[in-house]
Amino acid sequence: MKNIMNIFIGLVVVLAVAVISGTFYTVSEKEQVVITQFGKPIGKPVTKAGLHFKLPFVQNAQYFDKRLLEWDGDPNQIPTRDKRYIWVDVTARWKIYDALKFLQSVGSERGAHARLDDIINSATRDVISSHPLVETIRDSNRILDAGTVESVSPVADEALERITLGRNDIESEIIARAKELAPQYGIDLIDVRIKRVNYVEEVREKVYDRMISERKRAAEQYRSEGMGKSAEIKGRTEKELKQIKSKAYRTAQGIRGRADAEAISVYASSYSKDPDFYSFMRTLETYAATVGKGTTLILTTDSDYYKYLKQRK
Repeated sequence: MKNIMNIFIGLVVVLAVAVISGTFYTVSEKEQVVITQFGKPIGKPVTKAGLHFKLPFVQNAQYFDKRLLEWDGDPNQIPTRDKRYIWVDVTARWKIYDALKFLQSVGSERGAHARLDDIINSATRDVISSHPLVETIRDSNRILDAGTVESVSPVADEALERITLGRNDIESEIIARAKELAPQYGIDLIDVRIKRVNYVEEVREKVYDRMISERKRAAEQYRSEGMGKSAEIKGRTEKELKQIKSKAYRTAQGIRGRADAEAISVYASSYSKDPDFYSFMRTLETYAATVGKGTTLILTTDSDYYKYLKQRK
């Protein structure tokens, strides 16, 4: 009898523990819960963190993540509008915004990934195939590196194939198309990005040759513009130099003229005070300028040049 009582008490304890554990469930900050009864969802999703209650045995808690989730697709070969085949690798970020709709439509994250494969790959194919290759690989009509502030000149820009949209606009268009279908599965598609673009083997060499040719044409345009600018600067410099030299020559001639006039005035003043002394000093200056060491002069005795030498005793 005692053994039967112990067994009964043990069963009661086990049953009580099972009831208690099946009655309470916790929800963390990163989770949301949908309660199902006999496999069917009931009520609204539980998004508030904390301790919650449910009916034991007949109700189950289905947990779903509230955080930002990652999706990475497989590279797909897609033709562009100009019939060039490329491999496009896309990645996306998404989250579950309606857990009840998510459970009813896809059931789990694995099911959501399968749906996102269809939605994002389809949107990517539609957008890429409706635009030329250059708009998928370039983002602007500029050939300067990212981070520069100078734009390409109109002349050099003509050497490149112009685009009307660009890679960022292509990605925005993919997001817009994919967002139209994702909400029906309780999914909020946050962002879609082209992770990598590769050329198929047949196209790669032609694309590389064209890229090289475009850059060479643009470089030639830059060189031509640079030579024109250089010639313009040199011409302006030579003109300014001639103007400076002309002005300097006029200034120098003016100074010489004033100096000569002042010298003549000094000479005239000296001559008027004592003509004989002036003549004597000028003759001595002539001797110093013409007669040096080893100089031989042949003069007549009546030469004016000799008159002061004749007077020397």
